[in-house]
Amino acid sequence: MSTAPAKRLSINLRLTLIILSCLVLTAFMALLQGYETSFNEAEKQLDQQLVSLSQVLIETPVAAWPEQNEFYAKLWQGTDTIYSAALLKSTPHEDFLKSEFRTVNVSGKRLRVYVEQKGDKTLLLAEPVNKRFALIESLIVSAMTPLVLIMPFLALAIAWYVRRALKPLTLLSKELQFRRANDFTQLKTRSEDAEVAPVIERMNSLFKKVEAAYLRERYFASDAAHELKTPISSLKVNLHNVASGDMHGIKAMELGIAQLNHIVEQMLTLARTEPDSWQNQFSAKDLLSVTQQIVADNYAKIDAKNHLISLQGDSATIQGCDFTLNTLLGNLLSNAVKYTPQGGEIKLALINKNNQIGWRIEDSGPGMTDEQIARVFDRFYRVGGDKHPSGEKGAGLGMAIVQQIIAIYHAKIELSRASLGGLMVTVWFNKESDEN
Repeated sequence: MSTAPAKRLSINLRLTLIILSCLVLTAFMALLQGYETSFNEAEKQLDQQLVSLSQVLIETPVAAWPEQNEFYAKLWQGTDTIYSAALLKSTPHEDFLKSEFRTVNVSGKRLRVYVEQKGDKTLLLAEPVNKRFALIESLIVSAMTPLVLIMPFLALAIAWYVRRALKPLTLLSKELQFRRANDFTQLKTRSEDAEVAPVIERMNSLFKKVEAAYLRERYFASDAAHELKTPISSLKVNLHNVASGDMHGIKAMELGIAQLNHIVEQMLTLARTEPDSWQNQFSAKDLLSVTQQIVADNYAKIDAKNHLISLQGDSATIQGCDFTLNTLLGNLLSNAVKYTPQGGEIKLALINKNNQIGWRIEDSGPGMTDEQIARVFDRFYRVGGDKHPSGEKGAGLGMAIVQQIIAIYHAKIELSRASLGGLMVTVWFNKESDEN
């Protein structure tokens, strides 16, 4: 039996309640502290009032004493009672023989008592304690009433400000709530808040990566089927020819299998070169040594076409890995060898420029037009298709792989007309980003 999900408490409401709770608790603590402070201060002032009044009364004839509704007095001369308020008639003289403050219960009434002595006169002056409490309470109420009255307005102000501060999150939540699964466009919600802005930036970056992966998965099957269709059809035809006794078809089958194998290898390489999975494998690599090894690996092809190849530049170290560098530079060199005609020339160079290291390759081939350069990084795109004047076969994935590896290194690639007449490709590696 399924249960309904618990209702979520919004951050807006939670923050408002927390701030209001802290405000109420602070006001309550201030009330307690104010009560204690006010009580102590009022007691000091009222005690001083008792002392002053006692000093005046003990010097004044009893007949001239003013009516006192809030004070109770009793005067002894020696042991004889000269004057006594009705409440204090039963108060014995022997209990009040020295000047002091005292709190006592007399006839069910709690009194604050002060004893003043002068010569043979002893004056007991008492004040009801509840009078003091009433005074202190009036002080506290007058001090706290404005805060209590303003509390609802503070609550509204706090709720408004919290809602305003969290508005980017609310808008972001609504935008994501109604976003379709295949919608990878950049988020429209904007914020300058230090907490929210990075979230939006990361999500936009994630959308771009997910979109790239989605498109790769979406088009991979159709592209692969399209690219593999030709060699498979060729194999079927040649297999039929061999079955019919035409042994020349065996050589054609071997070429078709080699082309099919090349396409599969390129597709697997393309799947392996995802930008986010390689950074932790990087170490210091010398581009000069890597380039020399790549030339050596391709030298059989270079020699077969009688190419003149040269390499200029000094050692240059970057952070990288063998597979990605060999694949990147190997594809660019392989393309130059493939499309440079018999007896042509290829130049390789390493360039140190400001904070960048450049790897450059030029060839004397036919080069590319601007329209071809604009499409050269598309998967399965080949300049001239299989009807290229060079007659070279390919999968059309080499430059797509190059572009993915460029993204791994946060590098830049430039394609332009070479001084030799063909294509010039320059890859710029950033020293700072690679070395940090």
